[in-house]
Amino acid sequence: MATAGFQLLIGGERVGGEAGAYDVINPASEAIVGQAPEASIAQVEAAANAAAAAFPAWSRTAPEERAALLNKAADLLRERMHELIPLVQAETGATQRVASTMQVPTCIERFRRYAKGALEPTTIALPPGEMPATALALGGLMSAIAVRQPVGVVACITPYNFPIVNMAGKIGPALAMGNTVVVKPAPQDPLAVTVFGEILHEAGFPAGVVNVVTASSPDAGQALVASDHVDMVSFTGSTPVGQAIGAVAGRGVKRLLLELGGKGAGIVFDDADLKTAIGTIASAWSFHSGQICTAPTRVIAQRGVYDQVVAGLQAAAGRLKVGDPLAPDTVVGPLISAAQRGRVEALIEAGVDQGGELVAGGQRPDLETGFYVAPTLIAGCKPDNAAVLQEFFGPVVVVVPFDDEDEAVTIANGTEFGLYDYVFSADTSRGLRVARQLRTGCVGLNTAQRNNEAPFGGFKMSGVGRDGGSFGLQAYSELQSIVWPG
Repeated sequence: MATAGFQLLIGGERVGGEAGAYDVINPASEAIVGQAPEASIAQVEAAANAAAAAFPAWSRTAPEERAALLNKAADLLRERMHELIPLVQAETGATQRVASTMQVPTCIERFRRYAKGALEPTTIALPPGEMPATALALGGLMSAIAVRQPVGVVACITPYNFPIVNMAGKIGPALAMGNTVVVKPAPQDPLAVTVFGEILHEAGFPAGVVNVVTASSPDAGQALVASDHVDMVSFTGSTPVGQAIGAVAGRGVKRLLLELGGKGAGIVFDDADLKTAIGTIASAWSFHSGQICTAPTRVIAQRGVYDQVVAGLQAAAGRLKVGDPLAPDTVVGPLISAAQRGRVEALIEAGVDQGGELVAGGQRPDLETGFYVAPTLIAGCKPDNAAVLQEFFGPVVVVVPFDDEDEAVTIANGTEFGLYDYVFSADTSRGLRVARQLRTGCVGLNTAQRNNEAPFGGFKMSGVGRDGGSFGLQAYSELQSIVWPG
């Protein structure tokens, strides 16, 4: 893997980091993947300034031009998949299957989607209204339209689990709507994002429309959020960081789109298809080692099937191969870092200390290198157990029993999170009834499959705002009313 050539993109120029560079570590081998540029605070501000300077012209470009550039970027991404897939795999620790199917290809799909999105109507005709005379103006029939306008400069701060996919989901709709962006990827795996910036520059986006800064310390991200040039912050990551961003952004009355933590409840009723339920829940282990905020990590099983659910999950955990993510039969790879592994292990210990039964996993696999945690199942938990309430962001599932529907809803709503829950039942009407009572942004009924056009986001401490499909275009726009007599 190359260890040089990764650069910042500021105002159309690819430059090194004024504060030096830092090592990016492969979570499986613990080898150095490459060195990421360490941006100075001055470079972060320069990127925000470049985006602000580029905004007036870019916001006035024809939608067809924006669509053509997004499609060109998708074309170039496809041409360089052979380069990006191994890089993303190495710096994230994703299995070969996840890296080759869910990382780069999904980026291309998102750019194609928002190339079409750039052509969606931005003007909403409103019916005329008869208005009485006031001290301010004469009465009469007033016509009006609502127009979606770009917000301005958007700071796009992306997470470490799906660095370029998440970035594409932010900058695709932002650029389609006529915004300019400054991208700040997570410090653990920023290399592919810098290459992505290079590709966007090659595609022909004008200087300053897309800027990329990387850094290992939180100072750069804090400076970006606080910059007077930034009009909106789009962040995906932990709830504590989202809270800190919200506090700073609030002082500047900046627009926010926050996708934060999750503790997905999987409610399994007595009449559920257990094969479907157990298979879906097991994805919390197999899909990127549980490093996904939508995973059904909190199983709430009705007592009539509780033992079967625990036994089925125990068996599923035992079938999952943990190891080298490059091996074709590996299902569970490493966590992103030693620090994250330590956090997950501490929470497992807390869950057992508070009365949970360790049914599977709970230990490190016997591997020479890498930040691994075996697929772990903790059963018999009380609703107030720390392992039930807190997000692991790792391959850990907890199980809580329940008696009736009301109790299931109470337990499901009993955390501070509300991003994605699941209901498994053969009774569709009950599934819909329960879904409407859940304080969560998304609910899957007998499935973990997504509809990419549906709005995505959370209730409570899981975030603010919605993206996905045309809702993503709305998220990166402001509504303007234009009123005239007639």
